[in-house]
Amino acid sequence: MKITVRYFARIREALGPGEDLAFGADAPVTVGALRDWLAGRSPGHQAALNGDRAVRAACDQVMCDDDEALRDGAEVAFFPPVTGG
Repeated sequence: MKITVRYFARIREALGPGEDLAFGADAPVTVGALRDWLAGRSPGHQAALNGDRAVRAACDQVMCDDDEALRDGAEVAFFPPVTGG
């Protein structure tokens, strides 16, 4: 499964604009599982995605909850609940 991850606002400042990921049989199946997997990659990912601050998500440009199912080719974005223009 291939997933494109995009980061915005303070998360982008910490982790960069995003990344393209490829998974085998162990692919995360929900947005929440992807966020947990990403948070386990490094202390920087942990602080940006699972710190004390809230993080919102969108899948294929639609706001979603952590239980949103992932599909091959999905684009997942992570951002703070309030972002500037």
